[in-house]
Amino acid sequence: MVPIAPELLMALAGGTAGAAGEQIWMSLRNLVGRRSSAGEPDGQPQGEPHGEPQGERELTALVQVADSTERARELAEALALRARQDPAFAEALAAWRREADALEGTRSGAGDVHNTVSGGTQDTVIMARDVHGSINLGG
Repeated sequence: MVPIAPELLMALAGGTAGAAGEQIWMSLRNLVGRRSSAGEPDGQPQGEPHGEPQGERELTALVQVADSTERARELAEALALRARQDPAFAEALAAWRREADALEGTRSGAGDVHNTVSGGTQDTVIMARDVHGSINLGG
């Protein structure tokens, strides 16, 4: 499974993806917090004491500081770990991911950028992804 991009999680947690993004974020919260049919937290490793579902702590931490790349990365890692341990969760997370990918203006992929500049002469070319701040071309 390709990891979920921290930038997507940050946008959803921070509410910058609009009303549709809020709905997708709530569906992720519900998915992370779901319980098995036996009433135990899903994704709980066997033999471990029962407590909160795996990923709940990271999700809550991201909500508290929605612009934290570190917290978003921790959530993405927790989701990936839980998906590796729980096939039912992996399937549900994949369905959630398809919804998130369909949301206009978001990307949940690995973040690869491939740029090509060709033909003619260019004076200034800027190639970037996820710029957080200003770009100044002053002289």
